[in-house]
Amino acid sequence: MLNLRKSLLYSLSLILFAVALRAQSEEPTYGFLLLEMNARAAGMGNTFVTMTDDPAVMFYNPAGISTLEKPSGSVGFLKHVLDVNAGYALYGQNVEGIGWIGGGVRYLNYGTFEGTDILGNPASDFSAGDLALTATYANSRENLHFGGSVKFIYSGIADASSTALALDAGVLYLLPDYKMAVGASVLNAGAVLSTYGPTSLSLPLDVKIGVSKKLEHLPLNLSLNFHRLTETQDNFFQHFSNFSVGGEFTLSSVLLARIGYNNQRREDLKLANTSGLGGFSFGLGILVSDFRVDYAFSSWGGSGRSLHFISVGTTL
Repeated sequence: MLNLRKSLLYSLSLILFAVALRAQSEEPTYGFLLLEMNARAAGMGNTFVTMTDDPAVMFYNPAGISTLEKPSGSVGFLKHVLDVNAGYALYGQNVEGIGWIGGGVRYLNYGTFEGTDILGNPASDFSAGDLALTATYANSRENLHFGGSVKFIYSGIADASSTALALDAGVLYLLPDYKMAVGASVLNAGAVLSTYGPTSLSLPLDVKIGVSKKLEHLPLNLSLNFHRLTETQDNFFQHFSNFSVGGEFTLSSVLLARIGYNNQRREDLKLANTSGLGGFSFGLGILVSDFRVDYAFSSWGGSGRSLHFISVGTTL
């Protein structure tokens, strides 16, 4: 119980720190840092704050890598709308006497654009893309897990570029007797090192809290996450409208099924009159020996567009 109190106090301090940072920030950019890329997470509505024994958790809550039972790696690819593609690669392991360490890279490629001069005449084509490098450390004390990450971020458009440095911090508390976990994380707290020009930029600060529960008599792991908790809202309760719900069904020893719902995404698509199945996601996972292959589909509603995710993970 003492560790649980420490966990809750640490979570509260993270949130208060993030609110202070948010109050001082300019208009945020580097939006790709908020984009889900892992297929397992996407299939569950991005409810990954309390995920355990999966290296991809370092992008959602760095404390989670201290639950890795074996050295683990994962790579993934996202087919976004139009010609936009994204992907990642990451790895985590325990180092005896030190703790758990991990590293990862993720990118977003916007494709190639036709260039024109100020008069509209054809000019050289150009490309645009984003890149983030992550180094993570985590440790644990009994059921309390804690960790942090440092990230170097690069964004480029044609010959212009911008760089930033960011920190993530998180805490995870496991309740094995109840098959539950609670967690919180603050992501993308940092500073822009260089910008494209005179415009002030800031990082997309994200505060997440989550809880998950493995049901007693059903092979289902349910998760609830709240995110973007520092965004300006009309009243206090609207902060909690940014939530996601996800579930992972264990159908057999080799097959998993997933479903998720992201309320914020659905509300955004309603504004564009394209809700449909917007906000809902579905996924499958196949376990083969030490490998797991995951696929997820995320609907963008009546627009007819959707996101497709593929990830492959392994233990060593």
